[in-house]
Amino acid sequence: MGLQTFIEVSFQKEGVHVYPDALINPKLKDVAYLGYLHRHMFHFYVKMEVFHLDRDVEFIMLKRELEKMYGDGALALDYKSCEMIADELLVYLMMQYPFRDMTIRVYEDDENGAVLEYTK
Repeated sequence: MGLQTFIEVSFQKEGVHVYPDALINPKLKDVAYLGYLHRHMFHFYVKMEVFHLDRDVEFIMLKRELEKMYGDGALALDYKSCEMIADELLVYLMMQYPFRDMTIRVYEDDENGAVLEYTK
């Protein structure tokens, strides 16, 4: 137990993806339209543990780093779910900023999405 300190950054990127199983799985008939390529605004939220109170990780620089990682233009995400996108981002962050607790949230249209929590 004890106090933990975190920073949080957010950004958004336009992206397109597809959920192929939606076209063939009878349980998904109500969302079969997801089986076709479709667009979302993906909203990213990254909460990262810091170890002191004076810019251990400068959040403006972290935000810019992550935005740059995804480049310009719309993301071509193929079949990736929000969970898969969040997992890829978590792997990157764990390599760049090891030994920190983190929470990654990726939402479609800032409405529904996935949350990954990593604790060391």
